[in-house]
Amino acid sequence: MSEKKPKIKNAEKIIFTTGKRKRAIARARFKLGTGKVTMNQKSIETIGNELVKMKIKEPLMLMGDRAKGYDIIINATGGGIMGQIDAARQAISRGFVEIIGEEAKKTFLSYDRNLLVYDVRRTEPHKPPRSSQGPRRYKQRSKR
Repeated sequence: MSEKKPKIKNAEKIIFTTGKRKRAIARARFKLGTGKVTMNQKSIETIGNELVKMKIKEPLMLMGDRAKGYDIIINATGGGIMGQIDAARQAISRGFVEIIGEEAKKTFLSYDRNLLVYDVRRTEPHKPPRSSQGPRRYKQRSKR
């Protein structure tokens, strides 16, 4: 079985990765730099609340000093803010696995499997009788 080769441009050493969560898709571009991370042309320090910042910084904290050698540019589309954040952290993690290799993969899998593996859970479609109330909601009945 042949190993996947990372998608690297010739002289610039740019790596492209993707991540998905529900309807959100994030595309990350890694290039040698000073450790700046931007998402949709904004610094990650200006995005959302503290939970959002912590979630997107998780892969960077797990990699420690090795993360500071790359500038990461993320473009996220679709879904909501949390779906985009989860997709972005998956794209970041996959990029570090391509750069560093098996050591990064073991670190991410031991911390949180969803950093590398796509999460297949979806919302259940609403059913016809009372479709505005939810997929399993039925009229309440009195027993007496």
